[in-house]
Amino acid sequence: MASDPYHFPLEVEKSDIDFMGHVNNATYLKWVQAAVVDHWRHLAPPEAIDAYVWVAVKHEITYRKPAFLDDPLVAIVQLEQVRRESAFYETAITRGDELLAEARSRWCCLDAESLRPVRLPEHVIDKFISQGG
Repeated sequence: MASDPYHFPLEVEKSDIDFMGHVNNATYLKWVQAAVVDHWRHLAPPEAIDAYVWVAVKHEITYRKPAFLDDPLVAIVQLEQVRRESAFYETAITRGDELLAEARSRWCCLDAESLRPVRLPEHVIDKFISQGG
């Protein structure tokens, strides 16, 4: 079961534009990370936000169309599954109905004090996963 889609608005800044006049590919990675972390902070209970931190382990990004300065963009984040200490996310970067890029990423949950991998408790996972899905 996946989470409900989470919409995270993105803002293209002048520093995001590369020599070809569109958003640099590295910016998409920055956006994916910001969107996933915001998804966590938005849905997790405050005590979980204090107890756990997330680090990216792997990102795979497919670029479909370029984005430009002042484009109204949104990152649509879905937590696909949690397995042991790992969370698997899919993030789509869109401009209206256009898919500009899509990313699959794996994140590792760490204990905030020891910085060692740890499993997320089921009651925290339940805050993310759709009950009807």
